[in-house]
Amino acid sequence: MLPIVTIVGRPNVGKSTLFNRLTRSRDAIVADAAGLTRDRQYGRGRVGAKAYLVADTGGFEPVAKEGIFLEMARQTRQAVDEADAILFIVDARSGLVPQDRAIADELRKSGRRVFLVVNKAEGIDPGVAGAEFHALGMGDPVPVSAAHGDNVASLMERVLAALPEPGVAPPREERRPRIAVVGRPNVGKSTLVNALLGEERVIVFGEPGTTRDSIYVDFERGSRRYTLIDTAGLRRRGRVVEPAERFSMVKTLQAIEDANVAVLVLDARQEIAEQDAHIAGHILDAGRALVVAVNKWDGLAEEEREQVKRALVRKLDFLGFARLHFISALAGQGIGPLMKSVDEAYRAAMARLPTPRLTRALAQAVAQQPPPRAGAIRPKLRYAHQGGINPPRIIIHGSAVEHVPEAYRRYLERFFREAFQLQGTPLRIEFRSGVNPFAGERRRRR
Repeated sequence: MLPIVTIVGRPNVGKSTLFNRLTRSRDAIVADAAGLTRDRQYGRGRVGAKAYLVADTGGFEPVAKEGIFLEMARQTRQAVDEADAILFIVDARSGLVPQDRAIADELRKSGRRVFLVVNKAEGIDPGVAGAEFHALGMGDPVPVSAAHGDNVASLMERVLAALPEPGVAPPREERRPRIAVVGRPNVGKSTLVNALLGEERVIVFGEPGTTRDSIYVDFERGSRRYTLIDTAGLRRRGRVVEPAERFSMVKTLQAIEDANVAVLVLDARQEIAEQDAHIAGHILDAGRALVVAVNKWDGLAEEEREQVKRALVRKLDFLGFARLHFISALAGQGIGPLMKSVDEAYRAAMARLPTPRLTRALAQAVAQQPPPRAGAIRPKLRYAHQGGINPPRIIIHGSAVEHVPEAYRRYLERFFREAFQLQGTPLRIEFRSGVNPFAGERRRRR
């Protein structure tokens, strides 16, 4: 499971700016005004090969007694309880203020690992920027600039190095495929899980939000063994109001990370919403194999079905690699074909791609369509090998690869997907420049 890093601090110290920097997004609203962030939100960050979840919180007012600031303080305390590490953000420009001391006292009680981060330190001598914050007794201050990215990467390397490594996964042959059933509230996720299990294993109720935690269930279907993960529904952030619901969001994101295959459940009788695309984005960011199940298909008129299909093409066109199934979880219709696609997606996600076959496929792709020139330079792609699974990662070595355009990367992705039948899984392609081992020798001879 991915570690959770929570960002905490008083209002307007740059927490959301740092969140956007770590997640490489603009999900958090940023402006020169206090109190913009009220609900905590989550994103995915990465340092090298290490991934983590990062939580942004509202301005922390530990002594708040009433109103919105009391609710924001409650949310921040819960985010602290969930965290594996805390980034305590202070402001180098305004210096140490009494509220920073109150927050430090609160964080000391949590027992979590706290890193004191001095933001807005650009243009200030590092020793001067952090000098007065030693008085908080929270360890050595780390000066950064969230807006400019100064020292942020080294900060996160230090944070992740201090956290324990996740447990080692069991050998491949002993692992069951883990299938996370995800989607908005009340689309029929628990009904689908019960249909697969053949029993009322999880609570099904006609009210959104019945499932609060992720539920792991081992089961067999045919001769295959699986682990199903029933997850809480992911709402739009603005509609998440209860603390228990906010906690369930974390568990759902972690379940996606923990899964091999995600089944995205949509409701055929509701409009395909922005939130459906948002959930699909979480799955893609995690690199998980995907099958889309459009539930409650029975009883729809032919015209309604055509409208749903057009909406799927229009709003979820970026999921072209995933199989699409129209099912009725309540009636048990379409479950067999759905599970065949799950098996197919799992095989693709865990596929082992031999280097000779990859290199031959690369040569065929280049012969069919060479990479375009960048001025006088044409990238040369020499050989390829596999760099990982779930999702499959293909590493291509060559020269001038920094000039390979994104469109050509997508072309190679389609070519490899067809060549190796990688239906149902995202595919990562990385380019690496080859180093000529004789370059230095030629210079010495001159």
